[in-house]
Amino acid sequence: MSTSHLAVSPLLIALLTAVATLLTGPTPRLQGGLSVLGSVGYLGAVLLLANRVFAGETLVYQVSNWQAPFGIVAVADPLSTFMLVLTGVVSLPALVYAVDFMDEFSQRLSFHTLWHFMLAGVSGAFLTGDIFNLFVWFEVMLMSSYVLVLFYSGARHTRAALSYVVLNLLGSAVMLLAIGGIYATTGTLNMADMARLLAAPDSGVAAVPTLGLGALLFSVFALKAGIVPFHFWVPAAYRAAPAPVTAMLAGVVKKVGVYAIVRLYFTVFAAAEVGGFALPGLVPAGDGAFLGFFGPIFFVLGAASILLGGVGAVGREDIDGMLAFSSIGQVGFILLPLGVAATVPSLRVLGVTAALLYSFNHGLAKALLYLVSGTITDAVGSDRFETLGGVAGQAPLVAAAFFVGILALIGIPPLPGFFGKFFVFRTAAEAWALGAPGASLAVGVALAGAVLTIAYFSRVWNEVFWGAAPAAVLAGFGGRLLETDGGDRAEEADDSEIPPAINEAAAPVQAGVLVSLALALVVTGVGFEFVLSAAEAAAEAALDTAGYIEAVSPATNAGESGSAHSLLLLVAGPALSRGCRLLAAPRAAVARWWER
Repeated sequence: MSTSHLAVSPLLIALLTAVATLLTGPTPRLQGGLSVLGSVGYLGAVLLLANRVFAGETLVYQVSNWQAPFGIVAVADPLSTFMLVLTGVVSLPALVYAVDFMDEFSQRLSFHTLWHFMLAGVSGAFLTGDIFNLFVWFEVMLMSSYVLVLFYSGARHTRAALSYVVLNLLGSAVMLLAIGGIYATTGTLNMADMARLLAAPDSGVAAVPTLGLGALLFSVFALKAGIVPFHFWVPAAYRAAPAPVTAMLAGVVKKVGVYAIVRLYFTVFAAAEVGGFALPGLVPAGDGAFLGFFGPIFFVLGAASILLGGVGAVGREDIDGMLAFSSIGQVGFILLPLGVAATVPSLRVLGVTAALLYSFNHGLAKALLYLVSGTITDAVGSDRFETLGGVAGQAPLVAAAFFVGILALIGIPPLPGFFGKFFVFRTAAEAWALGAPGASLAVGVALAGAVLTIAYFSRVWNEVFWGAAPAAVLAGFGGRLLETDGGDRAEEADDSEIPPAINEAAAPVQAGVLVSLALALVVTGVGFEFVLSAAEAAAEAALDTAGYIEAVSPATNAGESGSAHSLLLLVAGPALSRGCRLLAAPRAAVARWWER
């Protein structure tokens, strides 16, 4: 174990880039260039961090040299670093796409600043070592995403954003309440210290109240991840946001909730035993009962998400609506092996590995599909099946990228989705072989979800990419300049609310981003051994409670200078203050909405 400022370098770069883009708003070219440069730096810092962490180090940064459990701690272990790599790989191409996709007026309305504050919130949530700062970074991420979902400011966008904001504010209130209860019960907010206390029978911590508060906290993470029955906001919000924003929401932001579930329930709460507490047939008393309590919950909600999301996707008549319900179903595939891992201790490494592999594939593939949808809508003016067809003949690169994305989510080798889905099925099948209750049902649900995935992706491919091209597709992908709203649905938009922008169909930059993401899927599939080794290291880190405690323990950690933290406060404090004022001012619709 070692300490290093490198642990917080992605977070610092995201915050500094947000400030730089805020200050360069009057010069759009400079602002866009700094934004992309910051994303390149972010990805570079993440890769440097990954090189250190996956070599066997856990990097810990004690903010202002205040030792845990009293100070704020950033912890970069294989689990958090695995999620940061996914974030960097998705955010850079999505931002490059956004620079070309969004018109200049939209980009000047603090788009880049909001983007990087959202990226900072995601990074902070992955790196934080205490649950209160997990709440803080959740809010940084969500405050930016609220405005980005509302960005087009039309009536439909306002309705979607209102639902998204209200539900997440309620979730945040519940999260704060649960964190307060956990602090009152355990006497600490530091995750490592909490795990140490829960693991010690003589610590005096009441495990059963902590169990109940943990269940309350899970409902918040399920809301953030869009898990059934907390998925209400997903379809409307994903359809309302600009395409690159939706790519980040589905590819990265959704995974913050998944990460929180793995970190808290498998690293922290798994250390506790709940004495004689048991649910006959589901939760055994004694060892593992705390985590075992959540296993059936993970399984039921994961299965419901797979089935409801799949059925909903099959019935949609537009690309973005189908992809939104698909995201609900796909997160079920992530939660299902976690349910098995929670109830069958011998399969915990396998189950968490399966969830992480599926998260990685879904993040890349779903981001790619949303960007393809944005390109089609930008060119044609609609994403509804009835107005589309023959896109493969008019835009073969766009069609090829979409094809790679759907093959990855269906699970066709050698793409990473095949391995992710294989590990999900392997987890369920091995649990069945061990006689675990409900394991046969898990296999059946996974098979049903796989069939539904094939069904809705086959439908969208036949409806959108095959067949004769209607006039709108011929015009859009024939090189003619179309007047669109920068990616919003023309048939649903109010032209008086959204300033028009002139965009060329299938612009080279957009096509290049799509091809690069498709190639990234192919490369990670062919070289899957590296992804698998990283996911296994992340899963082992998530389950190594003793190692996590040792890494953060003040007895073994000398701390790090607080100079970087001082710089962070000097830079981020005024930026956050000015950013809050900026969010309310640029657009009258945003201001009216906030006043309501």
